[in-house]
Amino acid sequence: MVIGYTAGVYDLFHIGHLNLLKNAKGMCDKLIVGVTTDELVTYKGKHPIIPFEDRIEIVRSIKYVDAAIPQRDMDKVSMCKKLKAQLLFVGDDWYGTEKWQDYERDLNCYGIKVVYFPYTKGTSSTVIENTLESAYRAGMGTAAMTDY
Repeated sequence: MVIGYTAGVYDLFHIGHLNLLKNAKGMCDKLIVGVTTDELVTYKGKHPIIPFEDRIEIVRSIKYVDAAIPQRDMDKVSMCKKLKAQLLFVGDDWYGTEKWQDYERDLNCYGIKVVYFPYTKGTSSTVIENTLESAYRAGMGTAAMTDY
């Protein structure tokens, strides 16, 4: 059985997230997804819009996901070893970065392969956040946002 692992914040879940999970599941028998905790997101200097418990429940409900677990730290090597994952899936926006070259080297020592998937063009949580913020500042949808 081939076990795959991927992790992310999954804030403002969008088609890019779904594409990555669908493609990952196509390459493994069991897909385990780490959802970054609010504490870790905040530690990294960001603030999630959607609370952790909601984000992990959304990810659990995706048909391509066999298990969703909290990601409490950034140690991909330890997590892959713990889960006995043979594949680690990430977006290709990380390809070639010093951090991921180090991860690849370390993971290769344990027979774990990093698989990079194409980034879905035109969509990201950051783009969605910026669009919502701009609309709010321009006064568009203000009533709807405050009613929520």
